Amino acid sequence: MDRYSRQARVAGIGEEGMRRIRGSRVLIVGCGALGTHAADTLTRAGVGALDLVDRDIIEWSNLQRQVLFDERDAEGGAPKAVAAVERLRKVNRDVELTAHVADCSRAFLDDQAELPDLVLDGTDNFPTRYLLNDWCRQRRIPWIYAGAVGTEGASMVVRPDGACLRCLWPEAPAQAEVGSCETHGVLGPTIAAVTAFQAAEAIKLLVGETGTTGVFTCDVWRGRYQVLPLADQPSPDCVGCVEGLHPALAQRPVEAVTLCGRDAVQIQPDDSAPPDLAELAAHLHGTVEDLEQTPHVLRFRVEEVRFTLFPGGRALLFGLSDPLRARALYDRWLR
Repeated sequence: MDRYSRQARVAGIGEEGMRRIRGSRVLIVGCGALGTHAADTLTRAGVGALDLVDRDIIEWSNLQRQVLFDERDAEGGAPKAVAAVERLRKVNRDVELTAHVADCSRAFLDDQAELPDLVLDGTDNFPTRYLLNDWCRQRRIPWIYAGAVGTEGASMVVRPDGACLRCLWPEAPAQAEVGSCETHGVLGPTIAAVTAFQAAEAIKLLVGETGTTGVFTCDVWRGRYQVLPLADQPSPDCVGCVEGLHPALAQRPVEAVTLCGRDAVQIQPDDSAPPDLAELAAHLHGTVEDLEQTPHVLRFRVEEVRFTLFPGGRALLFGLSDPLRARALYDRWLR
């Protein structure tokens, strides 16, 4: 217990709280700015098992705020989930850390061998958040929403019996309404402020506390921090809480999607025959530029587009934003 002695002395935790934390499993969806901050805190707090899922690779623009990565990760274009786990294993060898280089879809969530005790939102888009909301609601798992753009951030604890994300926003807001890191930028301390609330609430839930009711908001540039009141009971108009419907679980996965705030498109193949990366690399040799194969991805550049291909066939195409053109290039070079 010496490792966690200062944490165990905090009122509300104690030895029993530490046993609860050590016996918990947490799923963090997204290993960007929010996810890396939260993962670092919970790993140091001693959670028993931590699953990290992310579909993206590390780029230079990530280093300003994504605290688990360094320049070598950006140079190598490492998958975020893999690099995060490698770093966290040096922080706490007692935590069971698992990297999932994948898109967080319903299929991924349903395929988890062991359900988490808690889910943390580290994503950058509302479709995934609504999927988490509906999936956690259906399985009565608490989750904690978090988001940050510019100097402003927000976070909210979503308990199985309390108000959910659909109670606040029946439909996902348009990206143009909320902005993105690409359009509004993001200040590193904004991430730290939001994830401090999110991680603290996570620890409270893991030790058996109720958690804060309301929406935490902050503007670190103007020095504004508050918890906006929120009814503890679900909205009478919420289709999920009242009618038991989970619309996000019924939606078919999108095969080609433009990444939020990025000049990039993700392609998710619709077949079950993933390519052999070594064979594909041999086939592409001499016909594409900057061909490189790592243990986790195959990368190359062609027609002014940078491809990153994962073992399951999923690909990220950088340098374009049109899903139709991305789909055509994928078929041309990877089929």
